[in-house]
Amino acid sequence: MNTVAVVGLQWGDEGKGKVVDLLSLEMDGVIRSQGGHNAGHTIVVEGKEYHFHLIPSAILHPHVKCYIGGGTVVDPRSLLNEIEGLQKEGISLKNRLFISPYAHLILPYHQLQEQIQEEGASPIGTTRRGIGPCYEDSVARMGIQLGEWVDIPVFKKRFSECSERKKRFLESMGVSSFDSKAIYEEYATFANFLKEYITPFENLIYEELKKGKKFLFEGAQGAMLDVRFGTYPYVTSSCTASGGLAVGAGLGPQSISKTLGVMKAYSTRVGNGPFPTEFSSKEMASFASHHQAREFGTTTGRKRRMGWLDIPLLKEAIRLDGVTSLAITKVDVLDHLERMKVCVDYEGGSYPSFYQGDIGRVKPVYKEFEGWKKSTKEIKKLEEFPKNVRIFLNQIETLLDCPIELVSFGPEREKTLRLS
Repeated sequence: MNTVAVVGLQWGDEGKGKVVDLLSLEMDGVIRSQGGHNAGHTIVVEGKEYHFHLIPSAILHPHVKCYIGGGTVVDPRSLLNEIEGLQKEGISLKNRLFISPYAHLILPYHQLQEQIQEEGASPIGTTRRGIGPCYEDSVARMGIQLGEWVDIPVFKKRFSECSERKKRFLESMGVSSFDSKAIYEEYATFANFLKEYITPFENLIYEELKKGKKFLFEGAQGAMLDVRFGTYPYVTSSCTASGGLAVGAGLGPQSISKTLGVMKAYSTRVGNGPFPTEFSSKEMASFASHHQAREFGTTTGRKRRMGWLDIPLLKEAIRLDGVTSLAITKVDVLDHLERMKVCVDYEGGSYPSFYQGDIGRVKPVYKEFEGWKKSTKEIKKLEEFPKNVRIFLNQIETLLDCPIELVSFGPEREKTLRLS
């Protein structure tokens, strides 16, 4: 099949949005099938920044149809803001944006529940967008699917049942009850605005794939945030692996023929949780500042924690995702360094026999590389890269036993090289 999954190999924020934007030029459709508006993509086109949270960034290409799959959770207020923002820019969504009725509805009480949890003794460092509680309700069979939501009589009945259960739950946590009537009325209004986009498209895509149409599965977050195999409990609430993207789109795993894993030339994560290669204060002082490196969360605006590349964790991600090639981003952030480090193993040779729950206790074994001390921002072809950039990239390929397909060295579309 003519399909590719684009997945993050670290803790999210790897630059997937730019890669999706680039590859979607060749696609007929792009599918986002897990997570919610906790994800954030920033695309720069002709000097203008576009920020996406749920709508696939391929919506900027007029020929591409965009799909939000049944594995996602949807906040209608946030989605409406995205839609209105795109329409103000003259971007048409008519017959181009389709949302699965199997996706679940995020309601204000989900956000309230997450806020309470995050203010407790053991915060995860979530975006407080209600993503986790919505997935909890989905699994507990007390959630509301979008197909139920846009059928107003059904929504009224389901909301009455679900909100009463949620009220009792929140009251047991010491939270005063919320205004069910006001929420129902507001969300019934949202349903009338958004119902034109909600349609069961799963079989349509299946038939299109059989005809040879090209589709891209757009991953959100990253492998180390996977709900099952990430750095638990400091993870997201959905399956971020390539297999989860197919299932979340209502398709079988054979629907994905190629998987492109996206990684930064260093590591970052937002929120709490283990980070073996995190910079010391001295290393942070000599690295690029958060502003220079553009390391603020698109969704929360929080500073990202930063550190060296971690080969053992990347190998885990490549296995989990079935990665066939790599895209390495933000090489330009390393331009000023005289030397840099890459974690090639953990002390005691613990890779590959380690459990993610032990990641907080491992000690990295580093290999040092010479920097190149030259700007890469005007590079047009591989041969123009400084010698030490090429050595660095070659070593990454060798250490990961996976070919690099794309190299990115700036936020703009044109600052990308395709190597294969």
